[in-house]
Amino acid sequence: MRTKLDTAAFERIIQIMDELREQCPWDKKQTWESLRPLTIEETYELSDAIINKDFNEIKKELGDVFLHILFYSRLASEEGKFDINDVVRALAEKLIHRHPHIYGNVEAHTEEQVKENWEKIKQKERTQKKGVLSGVPQSLPSIIKSYRIQEKAAAVGFDWPEKNQVIDKVKEELEEFLSAVQQNTSDEHIEEEFGDVLFSLINLARFLKVNPDTALEKVNQKFTKRFNYIEEQLMAQNKTFEDVSLDEMERYWTEAKKLGM
Repeated sequence: MRTKLDTAAFERIIQIMDELREQCPWDKKQTWESLRPLTIEETYELSDAIINKDFNEIKKELGDVFLHILFYSRLASEEGKFDINDVVRALAEKLIHRHPHIYGNVEAHTEEQVKENWEKIKQKERTQKKGVLSGVPQSLPSIIKSYRIQEKAAAVGFDWPEKNQVIDKVKEELEEFLSAVQQNTSDEHIEEEFGDVLFSLINLARFLKVNPDTALEKVNQKFTKRFNYIEEQLMAQNKTFEDVSLDEMERYWTEAKKLGM
């Protein structure tokens, strides 16, 4: 369903941003550098809301992220670089350029074909001095960065042809890691082999169309709920973890699983 644009609402929020920047002591002091960590934090808060499917919270967090877009645009406007209108125009032009199957004569009937075309177009947009992997931000969290690196490499043909080959690679890397542990090699070597296992698992996730970061976060939340259940049961009995055995903790863990946690 197409949303009707409420121009008055957009004009109002831009006016509020201008007023805050000009009148609020805190907003007046903000810079590109001071806003950057706050933007990252807001993005993670949005991610949490999405994982929890809390749509009221998603709406709020989207607003917070949009505020940062407005703030950066205001800073750029003050420096004579660009404004929010330029941001929107540039986005529209980029989307049209990168969707030639919609706005041009290129054919793409599957998600994979669209992604492949997208990466090829992005490569052409970059200067020849930049490599295939240059578009992956260095500050990305390691799991997401690994996923994006492998996506970009695959887009230019550097990829396994079959899923079973990827599974074999995971097994190979796991065997090498376990061998390093059993042989008690150096900590640096074990760390390297463990990294290879993670990298190969992330590649398998990509093949299976599973986002590894989302999958891991869901497991984090599941573990937290079950562990909190154990702690709640112990507190109800005026006990601490030191007072019970591992078997008793496992019993509460199993109860949490049966309760759907």
